[in-house]
Amino acid sequence: MWKELRLDDWVKGRSASLSDVRAPVEDIISKVRSGGDKALLELTAKFDKVDLKSLRISDKEIQQAREMIPKDLIADLQKAAENIRRFHRLQKQSDIWFKEVEPGLILGVKTTPLERIGAYVPGGRASYPSTVLMCAIPAKVAGVKEVVLCTPPPVSPLTLVALDVAGVDEAYKVGGAQAIAGMALGTESIGKVQKIVGPGNVYVTMAKMMLRDEVDIDFPAGPSEIAIMADASADASFIAADILAQAEHDPNSACILVSTDPSLPSKVEKELLSQLETAGRKAILDRSMNNTGYVIVKDLDEAAAAIDRIAPEHLSIQMSNEMRALNTVHNAGSIFIGKYAAVACGDYASGTNHVLPTAGYSKTYSGLDVNHFLKRSSIQMIDRAGLDKIGGTVIRLAQAEGLDAHAKSVERRMR
Repeated sequence: MWKELRLDDWVKGRSASLSDVRAPVEDIISKVRSGGDKALLELTAKFDKVDLKSLRISDKEIQQAREMIPKDLIADLQKAAENIRRFHRLQKQSDIWFKEVEPGLILGVKTTPLERIGAYVPGGRASYPSTVLMCAIPAKVAGVKEVVLCTPPPVSPLTLVALDVAGVDEAYKVGGAQAIAGMALGTESIGKVQKIVGPGNVYVTMAKMMLRDEVDIDFPAGPSEIAIMADASADASFIAADILAQAEHDPNSACILVSTDPSLPSKVEKELLSQLETAGRKAILDRSMNNTGYVIVKDLDEAAAAIDRIAPEHLSIQMSNEMRALNTVHNAGSIFIGKYAAVACGDYASGTNHVLPTAGYSKTYSGLDVNHFLKRSSIQMIDRAGLDKIGGTVIRLAQAEGLDAHAKSVERRMR
């Protein structure tokens, strides 16, 4: 179970899993493209073992769910939502800004929210009302008018309540790659969206990547993973607890400890064995723990280099020199500093977003935020004085490129 890892092999193993499901996902997309709602219903019956008469989640279902959930749990959901809303409001910039860069030449940017986006929330092995909040609230803060959400049936009552708390406009009982295809291509029930966000298994992630010609996506967000960067000051019991917290998500979840202390892995192993005795979700943990292990490095710089190669979804820094470690690392989806910063806090209620790039994609992608739901248009305001400043440069460069009409469009104004 707990073993020293060859970093090269571990990293390659994380990136290879997506390609294994390309053929079945391609088949699912083809069926939804040609069959629409009928295909979604048939695929739901096949994969989720649920026979539906209607895909859309009704207001009545949400109201009934509210009556089933304890009021204090709904209050917790609302508190988490407010924390998420507060953090994402900090990210929003002015809708329009201008700057006079020289007399007569004013440049700026106009930011416009997308009109209709799709969000995917996993189901099956667990319910994820928190993911409803993480996907929908940043979109609403950005100003998106229509948030569409898909999640596999049966949908838990708390997830149904979360739809209301987050302000989701339309929700559908459909999961897997077929849900991504439905939102990307459009069906009789589900109107086509501009962008799809949210995590999922390898089938969902592959569907998002294969449908990028049809719809924009956030990033590949597959099974959960954590890297822990630790030295002799770390608490082995906390490390073990964080590993199990991420490993219980999915059999393909992956956890890795990068330590400058050669004695730490054995302490963590002892804690893992102890905590596993009382852990739930044992069937998942028995499999995901096969993707778990440790790497020993000589110093902080070598640890940071290893983390950058892993480019983890979650990075926990438990080192005596935390800020130097933070400044040395470049690739991570979300970073948790200090032994009391449990990754689970970011999963639920600190306010940061838990929809994050996995499988090494944090090398090139950022986690979900308000900017994923915005598009920007550049603005130029140029009067005669401004044109006189740059007109000659434009004319000469246009002529050098052989674009005579470009040059003449400026010459005519300068006569």
